[in-house]
Amino acid sequence: MALSRKGKIFIGIGLLAVLSVVVVAGIYASRSDAAEVQVVATEKRAELRSTVTAPGEIRPIQFINLTSEVQGRIEEIYVKEGDVVEKGQQLVRLDPNQLQSSTDAQLAAFEAARDDVQSSRTQVIAAQNQLSQAQQGLNAAQASVNTAVEAVNQAKQGQATAQIELNAAQRELKRIEELLEAGAESRQNYDTAKDRVETARANLASRRIAVTEAEARVKEARARADQQAVSVKDARRGVQTAQYSSSASESRADQQAAVLRGQRNQRDKTLQVAPISGVIADIPSKVGTFATANLSSTPLLTIADMSTINVEVKVDETEIDKVAVGQPAVVKVDAFGDEEIVGKVTQKTPLAVGKSQTSGGLSTNINVQEAKEFRVVIELQDVRDEIRNGLRPGMSATAEITTDVKKDVVSVPIQAVIEKKKEDTEEGEGEGETEEKDSKDEEETVKGVFVMDGNKVAFREVTTGITGESDIEVTSGLEEGQEVITGPSRVLNTLKEGDPVKRQEREEGEGNGS
Repeated sequence: MALSRKGKIFIGIGLLAVLSVVVVAGIYASRSDAAEVQVVATEKRAELRSTVTAPGEIRPIQFINLTSEVQGRIEEIYVKEGDVVEKGQQLVRLDPNQLQSSTDAQLAAFEAARDDVQSSRTQVIAAQNQLSQAQQGLNAAQASVNTAVEAVNQAKQGQATAQIELNAAQRELKRIEELLEAGAESRQNYDTAKDRVETARANLASRRIAVTEAEARVKEARARADQQAVSVKDARRGVQTAQYSSSASESRADQQAAVLRGQRNQRDKTLQVAPISGVIADIPSKVGTFATANLSSTPLLTIADMSTINVEVKVDETEIDKVAVGQPAVVKVDAFGDEEIVGKVTQKTPLAVGKSQTSGGLSTNINVQEAKEFRVVIELQDVRDEIRNGLRPGMSATAEITTDVKKDVVSVPIQAVIEKKKEDTEEGEGEGETEEKDSKDEEETVKGVFVMDGNKVAFREVTTGITGESDIEVTSGLEEGQEVITGPSRVLNTLKEGDPVKRQEREEGEGNGS
């Protein structure tokens, strides 16, 4: 029985379908189930460096903002921004006329005070001369008193002698008088003895008068000495008064001298000189501007102290724990291309700053979701003169800080090391044993790498050390020369112990790296 046209069409469609299934099956059959992976051999590196790279800018050791200390109109600015200045170099000059006039007036007042000092010193000398003369007069008067007292003593001695002589003459007269009455003595001897008594009495009276006169002279000498002592006291008071006046004159002169120094200092401040050597960073004022002082001093210019040049960089919070003071660094300044400058970390601030903030410190409104950075200061060392002279504050720079260095280490590419759940790396455990693990054990992970075991993979748990630019140190778990699977990462994350793999063909010129 012949087939109809419609039957033939159905048979043709069926044959095409069977042919398609056969072709697809053949294609899948020709393909391998093994994943393609990249393989490298572990190697021992002579040196592995762990570094932290951070951007920043050139910062001087300090900025000095010069402001006007006196009032006046700016007449001249001797420098421009970017100029290198030396300590003591002239920078800005203000109009000095008003302050110069005040200085001249104060100088005249000081000279007048100094003349008063000379006059008062002359008065002191005159008073001292007068005191000396009065003292000499007092000494002479005291000498006269001493002489008069000596005369009194001598007169009293003469009086005493005369009294003795009178007493002797009276006793002799009495004896002769008794003998005369007895008829044993002559009248002549009696008269002679009587005359001696009268003579002795007259001599005693004379001596008494001499004593009285000497005592009177003593009183007169003492009166003159007392008067001269008063003159000495007056002269001393005159000297003290003259000295007080001289001291007051000297104090006034010192005061005028101090005011003059202050006035000269104010006048001299109309010419501003560089307090340090550095670079002129900013000149906000212009010639002709009236500069004010005190509470609202006019800023004149800013000097950057470039004696020590720092680079201030910001290190991400994920890497700041690796950075420490004293670590070496290599700095590249954008303005000098690939020129490398050696430096050393000198400061690491303890406070974080958000990337949107301009300064560090604690803040009550900081965005906790924002990434944080830490400020690190690097001091440049052994900078060549041509580089030092070309560096300017604010220049962009990039620092590479060496945080650790290891010698003769086994390393693998960073992407070869993965973390897997511990249960995925264990073999031979039953399903019941797996279910008995608690949730904490199920989430426990281990760090390791996949190595080639024939055409299959084997997981090796490893202990890692420092991380270099593209490699990581393996301190245990691997030996030099073992083949390690490095990628691709989407394949590494799905591999399991014993999975078959095939090596990815490398293009010509491709190295062992991933």
